[in-house]
Amino acid sequence: MTDKKLITPRKLQGFWELMPNDEKLFESMLDNFKRVFENNCFLPLDTPVAEYSDILLAKSGGDLDKEIYRFTKGSNDICLRYDLTVPLARFVAMNANVLEFPFKRFQIGKVYRGERPQKGRFREFYQCDADVIGLENLPISYDAECISLYAPCFKSIGLDTTIEISNRKILAGFFESLNSTNLTDLMIIVDKVDKLPKEEINAMFKEKGLNDKDIENTFKIITTKGNIEEIKKEISLISQNQTFLEGIKELTELNTYLKAMNVEDYIFNLSIVRGHNYYTGTVFEAFIKNKRSLGAIGGGGRYDNLCGNFIDKNMQGVGMSIGITRLFDIMQTENMFENNKNLSTKIGIITFDETNLDGIKLMTKLRNDGVLADRVGEGKSFKSKMKESNRRNIPFVVILGEDEVKNGMYTLKIMETSEQKTLTYDELLNEIK
Repeated sequence: MTDKKLITPRKLQGFWELMPNDEKLFESMLDNFKRVFENNCFLPLDTPVAEYSDILLAKSGGDLDKEIYRFTKGSNDICLRYDLTVPLARFVAMNANVLEFPFKRFQIGKVYRGERPQKGRFREFYQCDADVIGLENLPISYDAECISLYAPCFKSIGLDTTIEISNRKILAGFFESLNSTNLTDLMIIVDKVDKLPKEEINAMFKEKGLNDKDIENTFKIITTKGNIEEIKKEISLISQNQTFLEGIKELTELNTYLKAMNVEDYIFNLSIVRGHNYYTGTVFEAFIKNKRSLGAIGGGGRYDNLCGNFIDKNMQGVGMSIGITRLFDIMQTENMFENNKNLSTKIGIITFDETNLDGIKLMTKLRNDGVLADRVGEGKSFKSKMKESNRRNIPFVVILGEDEVKNGMYTLKIMETSEQKTLTYDELLNEIK
C-alpha cells in the first residue's frame, strides 16, 4: 500500500465524452456528412481552436460576447473559437491571393461557448459547417446550395429535415423605417420570441423605443409563415423601405433556386433571425422533421461583409452549419439510431491454448481482406468468450479448434440465430461480407 493521495477522476461540466462504441457511431456520422460535402464539391479545411481576441471578436456582438472563453498567455490576448465562420473569414482574408473563388469549404471541429450546461447545451461541442465565399459577387443561388445540403446530410443518418428560412433585411428594413438606432438589440429580442412570453417581449420592445403600433407590425412580420406567395401577401404593404423590399425580393429569388435544386420540406418563417450579428441577408434553421419541439439542430445564412474586418476587398459569404454534438445527443436520447450495435468488430475469433497463434494469423488475414476482426476473451474459458462476444454485440464468431486447424476449415457461428456452419476461408469471407 502507498500513502499517496489519489486524485478523484472528474471532467469539466459541459464538456463532451463518449464511450468507445458511441464514439465509433459518432465518427460514422461525421464520415457520412463529409461524403455529402465532398459530393457537392466542397473542399476540407481545418483552422486553429485558438485565435487572437481582436480577430474572433471582430463582429460577434450581442449576448455571445459573454460566453466566449478568453485568456492571456504572455502578451497575447486569446479566445477559443465559438464557431467556425469567423476563423474561416480570417483564413480567406489571409489567403485571398491564392484561393480560387467562389471558395467552397467544409469543416468539422470543436468550438467553445461558456454558457450554462444543460440538456442539449454543451460548453465544448462539434460544429459541422459548409460555406461559400465569393469575391466581389456571390449569387443568391449559393444560399440555396447551402440549404440543399441539409436533406442529404440528414438522409445519410436516417432522418428527414425541415428548413425554416427568412431574410434579416426584412426586419432590418422595417426597424430602419422607424428610425431606430437599436437594430442589434431589437434583433436579439426577436431571436427570443419562441423562448419568452409575449408580454415580456412587448416590454423589451417598448424599452427599446417601439410604440404599440410598431410592436403590432413587428409581431405581424415575425408571426408570418408559409410559402413565398403567402409571405408577400401578408407583409408587402407594411413598409416601403428599400432594405425591407430587397429582403422580400431576395426571398423570392431564393425560392426559385430552391425549386430548381429540388429542395423540399422548407417553409418561410420570418421570426428566424439567428443570434449572430454578422448575418446580413438570408438566414435559416434546420429541424428534425415533425420534431420541432426538440429545437434547431442547424442553421446559417448570408454574411456579406464579414471578411471586411480583415481585408479591403468585397467578399460575400453564405454558410450552413449543423450542431452535430447536439444532434447526436438528441438521436441517442430519442432512440433514433436504427442499429446502435458494435461497429468496431464484425467477426470475433475464439481460440484455445493450442490454436492462439493460428487465431492471430486468421485475424490478420481477415483484416487484410477488409473485415473488422478481433480476438475474443483470450485466456478465458470458452463460456466466458461467448458471453463477451454477446456483450460486445459481435454478429459473427469463428471457433478455431485443433480440428479446424488440421482440416483447414472454420466453424462460423451467426450470433443472432445461433446457426453454425463449417466453411473454407473463401466461403467464410463470402458469408460475412
